[in-house]
This record gives sequence, C-alpha cells and structure tokens, in this order.
Amino acid sequence: MLALALTVAVVSGCGLIDGGDSAPKGRKQSMNMQEAGDQAEQMLDRIFEAIKPSVETQRGPSSDSICPDFKNDSTGTGSIIRRRHVMTIISDERRGSFLGVVQRHWKKDGYEITAVRKDKENPAIFATGPEGFRFSLEFGYKGQAHFSVASPCVTESEVTEPPRQPLDPSSPAAEGFPYIRSDFWSAETPAPTPSAR
Repeated sequence: MLALALTVAVVSGCGLIDGGDSAPKGRKQSMNMQEAGDQAEQMLDRIFEAIKPSVETQRGPSSDSICPDFKNDSTGTGSIIRRRHVMTIISDERRGSFLGVVQRHWKKDGYEITAVRKDKENPAIFATGPEGFRFSLEFGYKGQAHFSVASPCVTESEVTEPPRQPLDPSSPAAEGFPYIRSDFWSAETPAPTPSAR
C-alpha cells in the first residue's frame, strides 16, 4: 500500500524522466550501476543540505533496469533511479518557495532546467545535472514532495539497496504522507520575500 501511495510519475530506465535524455551516443560511461546509485544518493543529500529550513525525508524504493539502447551489448548497460519523499508538510502557500529554493540550487550547481510543470495542485520541475543524471521534484497526492534522480546508462552491475529505516505500522510515517509540521514550510501564508543584498 505504501508503494502505491508513494507512486512517483517517473519511469525507470534511461532518459525517461520528463524532458531528459540518456547519455550522448558513443559516450563511454566509466561508472557502474552501484557507483551511479551511490552518486545519486550524494546528489540527493546535497539538494537537502541546500533547503533551509531543513525538511524531514524518507527514502523511497530504488529502481534499476537495462538500458534499451544497449540490449545487444554483451557487457550489459543499466540505469538506476533513487528516490526521496518529503515527510514535512509543505503548505499550498509555500510550494512555490520550496520549488524556487531547489531550482536556484540546481542552477547554481550548473544543472539545466529541462521542464517546469505549472500546475496548481501538482507542480514540478525537471533538470539534467552533471554526467547526464536527471532530476525531478514533483508534488503529488496530499501535496507530498517527491525527489527522483535517474542515472545515465552505465555499466551493468549488482546494486545494493540503500538502508531504509523500518517503519512502525502505528506511526504516522507508515501512512506514507507528509505529517511533520514546520513553522516555516507548513505555514499557511506566503513566504516572506528575501531582502535584497
């Protein structure tokens, strides 16, 4: 039920996050799927370090697949997706500010914004980052924010699932929806405009 509730509008595989492309044809990837997964986790950590005030998150399920462009490659080539779900309540009034913080961080780090979904209920932004990694931030059911990072096509390998903390079935977290209040992000007023520097 949790997996169903936390469905994210991305499809596993290479180049399948909205607006993203796989690595340019002919480009050799030196990393394998495990290394790509580890790098994706580090990139997600960096995104959350940039969000102030901080938010509580929960790891979502990982996905891995064989890249369709390389089905006949005897070495095998795969892709990995890593996910995080924001458990802090982001109010309707603060969603624009949250998206803005992430978009500014991505641009500062040299990411290319590839698409923006200006939907009142389910806004989203998509970007391509270093080495062809593709990123998404989407607001879904009950206003929950979901982050995904998909790797480019890399060398197929065994992949270890990152640790996920077991959930007490009686805890609010087991419901899979944001439940943690933040004085800033959950406030039902527009975020104050940053003062000019």
